[in-house]
Amino acid sequence: MIPATIENANIESFDLMPSPDEIKYRVPLTERAADTVLAGRETLRDILDRRDPRLFVVLGPCSIHDPQAGLDYARRLKALSDEVADTLVLVMRVYFEKPRTSVGWKGFINDPRMDDSFHIEEGMERARRFLLDVAHIGLPAATEALDPIAPQYLGDLIAWTAIGARTAESQTHREISSGLSTPVGFKNGTEGGLDVAINAILSASHPHSFLGINSQGRSAIIRTRGNAYGHLVLRGGGGRPNYDTVSISLAEEALAVAGLTLNIVVDCSHANSYKKPELQSLVMADCVHQIREGNQSIVGLMVESNLVAGNQPIPDDLSKLTYGCSVTDPCVGWPTTETMVRRACAILRGVLPQRHTAGDGGRGQ
Repeated sequence: MIPATIENANIESFDLMPSPDEIKYRVPLTERAADTVLAGRETLRDILDRRDPRLFVVLGPCSIHDPQAGLDYARRLKALSDEVADTLVLVMRVYFEKPRTSVGWKGFINDPRMDDSFHIEEGMERARRFLLDVAHIGLPAATEALDPIAPQYLGDLIAWTAIGARTAESQTHREISSGLSTPVGFKNGTEGGLDVAINAILSASHPHSFLGINSQGRSAIIRTRGNAYGHLVLRGGGGRPNYDTVSISLAEEALAVAGLTLNIVVDCSHANSYKKPELQSLVMADCVHQIREGNQSIVGLMVESNLVAGNQPIPDDLSKLTYGCSVTDPCVGWPTTETMVRRACAILRGVLPQRHTAGDGGRGQ
């Protein structure tokens, strides 16, 4: 007799998850939201193709845990976006999933009640509703693709996608990226090397076939066309930054050798700021200075920002959470965010229209 424990020996249960179609039925895409998403994607592609000289900036909380505070942030960001729209394209960072080195809160989708109850079906629906609300405000949204199934539930509301330093080497995430409808930024490895991200960009640009689910939630063989809008995100690594002029030049050289477009996004957080949020403004100022001095490759920046500076532990009594303060990585507060964006805009307003007017437009040989 074949023992019953020959498979699923460590599985406690299989709880049914609503299909992507079911979640989308409950939270349907509206024409207004679709317009925001499509316009955001087109603008980002135009920036990457050098048809739009503006700089895009992905900024927002390290992670979303309180939708009310998140929408408060989104409304403020929309007003700031309108103010600087001639120079900067602001994209709201909306991260629902948090990769963990060991343990910790895994994000709003995985545990929306923040009590280890793991109501993933609830988290997915609430995440979709939040993204819909952000799109209705008029802001394009950026997220990190972590779970390979989540894009089927949320992908129609995303304008830009990041693949993190821990997953850029993952074949699964390279395959997913090849089928995403958004531009995709691949972060360099946690040790600081560029090869992982560059290989990921190349891999994602090609067609792939892999196992996944379709909109009805059924297992399917997903066949992709390849994504032509993969690009490099520098986030530092190995205990040191990599946004300085020498590091940028080396990254440009590596992209050119690989035959890739010289598109670089600098993440002002993580190792680039030594995980000190207050240093993000210095990183951003340095990158803005490089652009003013003639840099052609920096097309975007990332900033971890929230209503309140810093971060906080998750208490047993959630009513004691500080409103608008991160529960994951520390962020700069809203006043600093406004100052950073306005300063960058003031410096670059007369500079960006002159970029990419000569040479190969930033493409590798």
